[in-house]
Amino acid sequence: MCRRVRRACRLYSLINGRWAYPGLKIAFVNCIESAGRRVELGMQRYKIIHRTYYNFTAPVTLGAHSLRLRPREGHELRIESLSLNISPDAEVRWHRDVEGNSVATACFSQPTQQLAIESELFIGQYLENPLDFLVADYAVTYPFNYQQDDLVLLSPYIDTPAGEDRLELQRWIGGVWRRGEAIETYSLLQRLTTCIYESMSYRVREEPGVQPAATTLALGAGSCRDFALLLMAAARQLGLAARFVTGYLHDPLSEAAGATHAWAEIYLPGAGWRGFDPTVGKIAGSDHIPVAVARLPVSVPPVAGSFRGDARSKLEVGVWVSQCP
Repeated sequence: MCRRVRRACRLYSLINGRWAYPGLKIAFVNCIESAGRRVELGMQRYKIIHRTYYNFTAPVTLGAHSLRLRPREGHELRIESLSLNISPDAEVRWHRDVEGNSVATACFSQPTQQLAIESELFIGQYLENPLDFLVADYAVTYPFNYQQDDLVLLSPYIDTPAGEDRLELQRWIGGVWRRGEAIETYSLLQRLTTCIYESMSYRVREEPGVQPAATTLALGAGSCRDFALLLMAAARQLGLAARFVTGYLHDPLSEAAGATHAWAEIYLPGAGWRGFDPTVGKIAGSDHIPVAVARLPVSVPPVAGSFRGDARSKLEVGVWVSQCP
């Protein structure tokens, strides 16, 4: 946001639904419109293809399936078109879950030996500077305390899940940041992100689920899901609100290309939820396309469902993210 907009925001106030300083309204609107034109010129378009196939050794009856394939729209991301093809035919209903994620529920009426789910979408992603945000004064340096009104909503994202090995996590954090060291909150989070990226090996894991943070530390390796959970666990250990993000990444040179991607978001007062990606070692930017967020990774698989029948299943998944002219 340019300086004129920021100044207008500071001077703007509503009195009975009117501008306290009417002359600023024109400057504010004009500046927003001109800013919008600059952003439009900096928009990057992406095409995303996501194909999921379940092949069964015998006919089965499919239960309802939940699909989280539609990106989270906002001021920096716009969906231009979305097509969803499902075989066998399904009755599809859309809703938003408690986190505001778009969820399609597919219900089936006929037996099948294959479930095919093919999503193709075009999005516009605005090329914002991922570092262009302002943290509230009281939260610029760590440690800080969330304000009470925020804490009511953020507490579930701070609580460490039962069974988490806190002692091992504390040892690891102690090797990255010593308690009492003066540090900015953003710098601390970036330091943790960079440490995971530089000290651990990326590994493609076909098995479902996310391994515990302690396991990732012991192995020194993991998938993007595992790295995201490790960063979340570290942030929560430090008293910061963190959540899991699943989506897509446009980075043809990354080992994580060709699959869905995951990273973590940390809530910074004044700046909101900010993404940090330990798999690529940087703050999430316009090449990150979020689809769903959750307090726990288990809550947001891209495709989840069940089947009945005496059969084994084989899963095949393909993801392609490409820039458009």
